[in-house]
Amino acid sequence: MPPRWVGRCPECQEWGTVAEAAPVAARSAGLRVALDGGTVTAPARPMTEVDVTTARAVPTGVGELDRVLGGGLVPGAVVLVAGEPGVGKSTLLLEAAAAVARTGGRALYVTGEESAAQVRLRAERTGAVHERLWLADETDLSAVLGHVEAVQPQLLVLDSVQTVASADIEGTAGGVAQVREVAAAVSRVAKTRAMSTLLVGHVTKDGTVAGPRVLEHLVDVVLAFEGERHSALRMLRASKNRFGPADEVGCFEQTDAGVVGVPDPSGLFLSHRTEGVPGTCVTVTIDGRRALVAEVQALVSPAASDQVPPRRTTSGLDSARMQLLLAVLSKRAGVPIGKQDVYASTVGGVRLAEPAVDLAVALAVASGTCDRALPAGVIAVGEVGLAGDVRRVPGVRRRLSEAHRLGFTKALVPSGCADGAPAGLRVTEVGDIREALRAIGLGSRS
Repeated sequence: MPPRWVGRCPECQEWGTVAEAAPVAARSAGLRVALDGGTVTAPARPMTEVDVTTARAVPTGVGELDRVLGGGLVPGAVVLVAGEPGVGKSTLLLEAAAAVARTGGRALYVTGEESAAQVRLRAERTGAVHERLWLADETDLSAVLGHVEAVQPQLLVLDSVQTVASADIEGTAGGVAQVREVAAAVSRVAKTRAMSTLLVGHVTKDGTVAGPRVLEHLVDVVLAFEGERHSALRMLRASKNRFGPADEVGCFEQTDAGVVGVPDPSGLFLSHRTEGVPGTCVTVTIDGRRALVAEVQALVSPAASDQVPPRRTTSGLDSARMQLLLAVLSKRAGVPIGKQDVYASTVGGVRLAEPAVDLAVALAVASGTCDRALPAGVIAVGEVGLAGDVRRVPGVRRRLSEAHRLGFTKALVPSGCADGAPAGLRVTEVGDIREALRAIGLGSRS
């Protein structure tokens, strides 16, 4: 019987539910091919014979970006850079594209959010204009792939993946199906052409990458570009990296000339003054693989009224952790902060979340309560437990080396952590919070 169109199912009486299926013989043949094995595209080889020269990372010319990527961009790699609006994602990737163009490569920057003229104006402001950097403003996937075919770039920047749509897929740009199709198509082209690709991604209000979770699985590297709107500091973090470390962090500074890498960011998180001020203490935090010297400040003042609970306000610190430290100071060290307002903050907009900064926060609060400054050149590293004990933290040797490099002369560390300290840095081991306060002249010696 010749095939004929059926619009309505004779069983359920619904319209448009009848789907075409392969004959049983064809399905059986396909099953036999799957069981017997099909034609391979390339023969398997011993691992020792696989050529890795084509998978070597090529530096982009932006030092901090290369640091996070693990040395540079691998040909054919697809990198997703996500961040909040206005944080500087487009500026950073435009500068990366210009850097590749300066080294003799050919870069294509496709924007779906701005016009080519707007991108050119930003490039003039940041010094990213180059004849080997090509610009296009497109929101259709086939047009984007057409530009790739015409330009033949070594680097493609797509800003952003949520603004491009395929005519073959239903739904608006930014939808789940569209984002999945666009990312998959661009990834296939990147792998086929050995073309490095940088995708700009949007984030939701809770900070996660917008779109389907499969987007993060399709790409090779996922980077988060973070920063406060009112701070010049920007941090680039890797949450997934198939070609390098996934715990690396890069530091940038937002300036009038664009996003500038900061190879030595420790100075950004310190207040530069000659005299000590009560309520301040310096610590060393490890962010990714990088040791950063940062300063904690605490202001302690009497509460406005006995009828109102004292205020506890933090900026750049974990508020819940701060409450625990205040309770430990009051109970275990006898610091009178029960009816005091406590305001604690970090310098330079850095966020200190690891427990290794506990000791510095506690000493800053104790110093502010006593209104006495800590000795000059002191740093404090250690986790404070609820029993008042100062616990060990990882990477103490690296922290002490960074503090010594910046000119600090004395360090308070947990017991058993003084081995391997640099020469010229006087290290004092403390077992609990009372001992730490006595070591800097803030506690009772009884």
